[in-house]
Amino acid sequence: MEVQVAPLRAWDDFFPGSDRFSRPDFKDISKWNNRVVSNLLYYQTNYLMVAAAVVSIVGFLSPLNMLIGGTVVVLMFMGFVWVSHNKDILRRLKKQYPTSFVVVIMLSSYFLISYLGDVMVFMFGITLPLLLMFVHASLRLRNIKNKLENKMEGIGLKKTPMGIILDALEQQEDSINKLADYISKVKE
Repeated sequence: MEVQVAPLRAWDDFFPGSDRFSRPDFKDISKWNNRVVSNLLYYQTNYLMVAAAVVSIVGFLSPLNMLIGGTVVVLMFMGFVWVSHNKDILRRLKKQYPTSFVVVIMLSSYFLISYLGDVMVFMFGITLPLLLMFVHASLRLRNIKNKLENKMEGIGLKKTPMGIILDALEQQEDSINKLADYISKVKE
C-alpha cells in the first residue's frame, strides 16, 4: 500500500475557538487515548507544519545541535520500537502506556543529548513541537470527518505517515478490532 499524505486541514478548523476544545476525561484513559489518536491522524499535516516552523527556527539558530538532537531522537525511537517488538513485556507496556513509552524515549534522548551537547536545542526544537501536538490533540474535540478519517486509516483503506508512527506505537490495532467487532454485530 502506498503512503498518502493527509490533506492540510483549514486553520479555522484546526484552531477555531474555545467551543471546539474541552478538557479530556482523565478518568477514562481509553477515551482520552482515542481522542488523541484520532486528532493526530486527522490533523497530522497541520501538526507537521507547526513542528516544521518550530524546528526551522531552532535549526536556523543552532543547525548542528538541531541535527544531532533530531538524529538522537530518531535513533532512540527506532531502537525502542525494535526492542519492544522483540520483548513481549515491553510490547505490552508500550501498548498499554503509549505516552509513557514516548516519555521514556524523550528522557533517554534528553540524557544522551545532554552528554553530547546543547540541551536547550532539544527542549525547544524537539520537545516543544511534540508537546504542542499532544496538548492540541488532547484538548481538541473530534468531529464526524475526524472519526471517518480515523476509521479509514484504522482498517487500512489508506496509510499516512502518522498512521505508520502510531502503528509502531501499536495504537491502531484497537480501532481495527473495534470495527471488526462492530461489523460482526451488524451482520448478526
